[in-house]
Amino acid sequence: MKISALTRTRRGRAVLATVPTLAVLGVLMGGVAQGAVPVSMTVSGQQFKISADSLEGTGFSQYAGVAQDADGASHPVAIANIKDATLDNLCQSVKIPGMPVGLLISAGTDPKKPVEATDLQIGMSDLRGTATFGKIRIGVDASTVGTKAKGSKGDFAMDSDSIDIQNLQQVSLSTSAAVFKLSDLHLRITDGTECF
Repeated sequence: MKISALTRTRRGRAVLATVPTLAVLGVLMGGVAQGAVPVSMTVSGQQFKISADSLEGTGFSQYAGVAQDADGASHPVAIANIKDATLDNLCQSVKIPGMPVGLLISAGTDPKKPVEATDLQIGMSDLRGTATFGKIRIGVDASTVGTKAKGSKGDFAMDSDSIDIQNLQQVSLSTSAAVFKLSDLHLRITDGTECF
């Protein structure tokens, strides 16, 4: 991730620091980070939707970043890392370009068997839900966050010991995990129906 002007970097940090709700935006975002994945990641550029009744996790960090698609276009994302996470009633939907259909994935529909993820990293552009952070620290250096994946030195970040989001709805560009266990997985082609 490269930022061409120091003033743009400071302006970006100021915006994130003065609008606390943007911190929540990064709860489930990934894409470009140091640590678990390479510094740069190529994405399709197509957004997809994810929803869940709840997400509970430990070891959380968030900072801003940029992901590039195969054509070289840059996409600003909020990057979130969660060491261990469980999700209830997970839904993921994506529209198939040029066709009136889409793909819909569901998992973790049984409350006793949630979706489990380790070293979860998500790059997203939008998030809604009710979030609770345990022992949150806002304004830390992105290179010192308490997760395996870290941001660039001097960049604004936040981290917390735990994260809980109820009624999660997010729009993402990328998701990755070291382990992603999808109980009761169901993938199907639909008439374009989305998670929300």
